[in-house]
Amino acid sequence: MEAMKQAACSAIDDESQALAELSHDIWSHPEICYQEKHAHDVLTAFLEGRGFKVDRHFVLETAFRAQWGSGRPHVAVLCEYDALPEIGHACGHNLIAEVGVAAGLGLLAALRTPHAAQHQGTVTVLGTPAEEGGSGKIDLLRAGVFIDIDVALMAHPGWCSAIHMHALAIHTLTIKYLGKASHAAAAPWEGINALDAAVQCYTNISCLRQQLKPSWRIHGIITHGGVAPNIIPEMAELLYFVRTPTMSELQTAKKRIAACVDAAATATGCTVTYEFDDKPMANLITNRTLSRLYRQNAATVSVPVLADDDPRLVAPSGSTDMGNVSHAVPSLHTHFYIDTDCHAHTRPFAQAADSAAAQPHTRATAKIVALTAIDVLCRPELLKQIKVEFEEDILEED
Repeated sequence: MEAMKQAACSAIDDESQALAELSHDIWSHPEICYQEKHAHDVLTAFLEGRGFKVDRHFVLETAFRAQWGSGRPHVAVLCEYDALPEIGHACGHNLIAEVGVAAGLGLLAALRTPHAAQHQGTVTVLGTPAEEGGSGKIDLLRAGVFIDIDVALMAHPGWCSAIHMHALAIHTLTIKYLGKASHAAAAPWEGINALDAAVQCYTNISCLRQQLKPSWRIHGIITHGGVAPNIIPEMAELLYFVRTPTMSELQTAKKRIAACVDAAATATGCTVTYEFDDKPMANLITNRTLSRLYRQNAATVSVPVLADDDPRLVAPSGSTDMGNVSHAVPSLHTHFYIDTDCHAHTRPFAQAADSAAAQPHTRATAKIVALTAIDVLCRPELLKQIKVEFEEDILEED
């Protein structure tokens, strides 16, 4: 197994320049959710050129599946490659794609060594589009893509290297109030002000925050509030994100918010319709055995990783559709340092994601992911333990 690990690391080093160019190419062509046509094409061409069997436009137009090997265990390394509107790759998904491809190359090299003859298994580099605003992984889950996958791995760039990041469950809420238009100066009494309802709703939810748990997050905006100051607004809309550490807490939060929404309609005489979208993101479950393996392999390539109880990791972060994957398949979604103290979704972070300084950290992370996958492929007892823990975690969530 050590020879396989050495082969994986060497293969990633050998492709360092090509991997950096691939990442820069994706960064230079930012594409928002479900529109990642350029990224899809360059990633699939790269992987096919290195020996993977590639299924382009796999389930989704901009998803792909690149495979090597056969049988079980089946380990998938996930790539993301969508950008944010206006500020490009400010979440560093070009680096996530690079890690996934690089880890795949390392695993391909490992499975081609003579030492791999006694082991069988399948490696998949899975292209998962639309993490930002589309939840593409949920589409792939619903299509059954993860049914035969034993373990799913990925890594996200950030301000630190850490294994346990507290990604919250999230549900998106759209609210629409309908009133009655009238002249705001000549006959305001004839109108029913939908904007007043929206403002009251916003205030109700803001007041509710005082009684919420510190780990819960509810944040929203008024997306439409009228067309002119001299017309009583007949329609107003709001958009909210509701986040909690678990899916069960999410249900509790949604009930309390619904009361705030209905109360604003009652107070203003408006009618209201509201709905939560059909793609709630689940909280992220980090498999304990995969976490331990990742930490051990990080030490072998001299990458310092924060302790799981580091106080900087206690506060909840954002949300990801990888959370849904982690409820279906034993998963690991780590973070890796890219030589910046900036947080994601900012223009400085977008620049850091294309910096030369990020490349050594990205390649090192790809090695850790590949080494962890090799452990799973070569040690059947580990996969048994991983699956036992997964079942325990799911029962605890329920």
